[in-house]
Amino acid sequence: MVAKNPRSISTSSNNKVWWMVFAVVCGATFLTRFYKVLEPDHVCWDETHFGKMASWYINRTFFFDVHPPLGKMLIALSGKLTGYDGTFPFEKPGDKYDGARYQGMRIFCTTLGALIIPLTFLTIWEMTKSLDSTFIGTILLLCDVGFLTLNRYILLDPILLFFMSCSIYGAFKVRSLTDEGYGPFSTRMLAWQIFLGASLACTISVKFVGLFVVLFVGLRTVADLWNVLGDLQKPVSLTIKHLIGRSVTLIFIPALLYVFFFWIHLTVLSKSGNGDGFYSSGFQARLEGNSLHNASAPKLVAYGAQITLKNHRTGGGYLHSHHHLYPAGVGARQQQITTYTHKDENNRWIIKPFDRESVEGVVVVRSGELVRLTHATTGRNLHSHRERAPITAKYMQVTGYGEVSVCLDKSTTV
Repeated sequence: MVAKNPRSISTSSNNKVWWMVFAVVCGATFLTRFYKVLEPDHVCWDETHFGKMASWYINRTFFFDVHPPLGKMLIALSGKLTGYDGTFPFEKPGDKYDGARYQGMRIFCTTLGALIIPLTFLTIWEMTKSLDSTFIGTILLLCDVGFLTLNRYILLDPILLFFMSCSIYGAFKVRSLTDEGYGPFSTRMLAWQIFLGASLACTISVKFVGLFVVLFVGLRTVADLWNVLGDLQKPVSLTIKHLIGRSVTLIFIPALLYVFFFWIHLTVLSKSGNGDGFYSSGFQARLEGNSLHNASAPKLVAYGAQITLKNHRTGGGYLHSHHHLYPAGVGARQQQITTYTHKDENNRWIIKPFDRESVEGVVVVRSGELVRLTHATTGRNLHSHRERAPITAKYMQVTGYGEVSVCLDKSTTV
């Protein structure tokens, strides 16, 4: 008879305890996260925004938002796959869903939020190798009621936190493999580095606050490479190989994925929506239903033409005026000139000769000529003078001034 090794018996017992604790944590996570997940059956908090954006994706309607597109695209995909048709308006919190198939989107967000708990368990274990520390740290997060509530609705937060958790877990897993001596191009090392790079790309593609995780992983990677370089028993070439491998998996692949997600975003949103005005005329011309789509435009501008002028920078506005004067104490009491990011009749200007009201026939405006811009709605000329601007003292005030057919001086010319 062969006697059993006491160490192997102890290891087997420890493995069983580890899996039992992990199973208990996963079970408790499932029960707490999915308990009455479909209640309340009305719009809650920021479901107003992200549910509405999911509808726009499903309807392929273009919109503008401050966050990158991945999280909203995943919510829309989960809704599309579970029968949501994109017709519910998501107008305000408290609106009853009344038969709208919102369940898939809410369960999807809850599922990703629930997966954060086992990922936290695995991360703490990777950091400490202590089951007691791992269990205590995970239970603290499991019992956080605020965290639980945040992960039960149609929001970007559970998606963001899920990819953040994947990134942190991947970073410590790569560190462990490095400490264990795995080669920079070994299958296991490359697999985990690609997992880490993809997680970083997804994190930053949900919200820009994910940059803090990118910074953390970057510092963690520098520390790992420094430790490899400081091991005098290993050649410098090993550090160079690690550097090359991580440059590809943690810089090139995330950048490629980030661009790919935006390509999907711009491909799907092919119809005109309320975000058109934030972009150039050339971009708007690609959107179905936009007034510029498949529209013909003259190559040259002639006197008498109605035009709009837009700041070419991203997020710039159209030159705009309206029937309001600057308030008392703010420069001259003349008509306000401002910018407006949406399409509006008050964005239209008529281009005229600077010294007369009109010209005979079609006369093309040539480079270097003085012109007068008259607001199409109010008839005031675009005008500037030596009065301080209302926002900054560095520039002069711009106003709407004069009559339709009168050009007072060169302060009304461009």
